[in-house]
Amino acid sequence: MEAPAFLVAVVPDLAGGRLSLHDRQLFDAARTLAGADGGVIALVGTEGAEFGPAGADRTARVAAPEGYDPDARAAAIAAAMAALDLRHVIFPETPDGGDLARRVAVLAGEPLFADVEMVAAATLMRPARGRRVEQRAAPARLITLAADAVAPYAGAPREARDEPLDTFAAPASAILSAERIPADPARTPLGLADFVVSAGAGVTDFDAFRATAAALGGTPGASRVLCDAGLMPREAQVGASGTVLSATCYLALGIAGAPQHLQGIAGCDHVVAVNTDLHAAMVERAGLAIVQDAQAVMPALIAELAREREASA
Repeated sequence: MEAPAFLVAVVPDLAGGRLSLHDRQLFDAARTLAGADGGVIALVGTEGAEFGPAGADRTARVAAPEGYDPDARAAAIAAAMAALDLRHVIFPETPDGGDLARRVAVLAGEPLFADVEMVAAATLMRPARGRRVEQRAAPARLITLAADAVAPYAGAPREARDEPLDTFAAPASAILSAERIPADPARTPLGLADFVVSAGAGVTDFDAFRATAAALGGTPGASRVLCDAGLMPREAQVGASGTVLSATCYLALGIAGAPQHLQGIAGCDHVVAVNTDLHAAMVERAGLAIVQDAQAVMPALIAELAREREASA
């Protein structure tokens, strides 16, 4: 796209420096709003080869402040809005993305249409009043998109051509010191966990399972079979009748993959399966599979992690 008539911007979270599933969904919503004449531009702080396949026609480097400084980041996004004359800017409705969108709305003096669940070229929709009614409106300039409202962009890769942007002088920060304190994975609720390590009927050594989850920094989960048997707590149950996950990675140890369990991990970006059955449904769902007994794999993982730590010490 040589000369788009206008630009629709996407501001992904880029947690860990990579596009999440939610981030990728923003690009599809942006392409809907851009139509045939508009272009989609990613406003990001780093270079990345994945923005073109994700659906970006342009990529603009927005100076990212060091550390946690949401005011400076919001000011940089507001400056990019003015410099590029953006028609729409879409953020993920997440703790970081939603906070950033609201700060930008205040700085730019623009209304924000938040938590959108349906995107069309001329209409946005979101639930209201405890989901008892639907609010519809023409697309606002600032939008936050709910998770799983649309599918990720699945069209042909776009160019993601670099769009020059003048250097922005960030305002002085009022924050003296800030740091992110990671949550204890063992205490993180499954629905909020980014990495879940689950046990199924193929796991018999639960001390090794807990040690493996701790060594990997994962939140322990389990299949319904183990929870029904009282071998794992009910709050650890993964699946349609337990907790539906939105984790980045799911490691399934000895889990065959019942339909309700697979429904519970449908939103996971990456699935790794360890199972003795090559034809198990979980192995078919996985992006990476180890066809082996979980009792043999768990101590091998722990030993390999220990070797890595010794080598890097």
